[in-house]
Amino acid sequence: MRYELYYWPSIQGRGEFVRLALEDAGAPYVDVARRPPGMKAMLRFLEGDALKTPPFAPPFLRAGGLLIAQTANILLYLGPRLRLAPKSEAGRLWVHQLQLTIADWLVEVHDVHHPIGSGLYYEDQKPESRRRAADFRKNRLPKFLGYFEEALKRKASGKITYAHLSLFQVVEGLRYAFPGTMRKLERRYPRVIELHERVASRPRLAAYLASKRRIPFNRQGIFRHYPELDAGNGP
Repeated sequence: MRYELYYWPSIQGRGEFVRLALEDAGAPYVDVARRPPGMKAMLRFLEGDALKTPPFAPPFLRAGGLLIAQTANILLYLGPRLRLAPKSEAGRLWVHQLQLTIADWLVEVHDVHHPIGSGLYYEDQKPESRRRAADFRKNRLPKFLGYFEEALKRKASGKITYAHLSLFQVVEGLRYAFPGTMRKLERRYPRVIELHERVASRPRLAAYLASKRRIPFNRQGIFRHYPELDAGNGP
């Protein structure tokens, strides 16, 4: 099947988690909005009154007659088809659970630089962002990293799933947004970092990461580097 991915063309964002799964599997897909007139096509779906199951926001995936939205939901669908999910129902639910936890984590990452409202500029909420960042670095970031460290310890396996690819992406993003903090924290979570390196070395992903298809991190995405929110002040 040839998939159509609909997501904003200038950021990695939540769409990147879907891209990583498609790229790792070597699945044929089109990143629709990155080709003219793809943005118009994406907006038509968002504004389409005739759709029975309209998406709230990108990313969403077109797979044959299906239109699937929400990152974790898309990956729940793709996982078995791309051989990036366990065969058993219990295993698939466990991987989905991990992906939903990552979705929660991403909200907290985003809210570091937008703690008051996503409709405001970062410059309009700097004092609140500094306070939120301090709590995130000290409390929330170690809590999430610790959870996934323990999950990898209890469920050690050579089989890579889409949740592993997503955890790789989170580590990549955190290294960009909070480089000083991550340098201090990473030694506490060797399984998470080993998993990151293992994913990065997978041939198809390594080729993708080195290609122009991989959009660079920037200050419009979920992960944003503002030195004053990191400043090497990690715990």
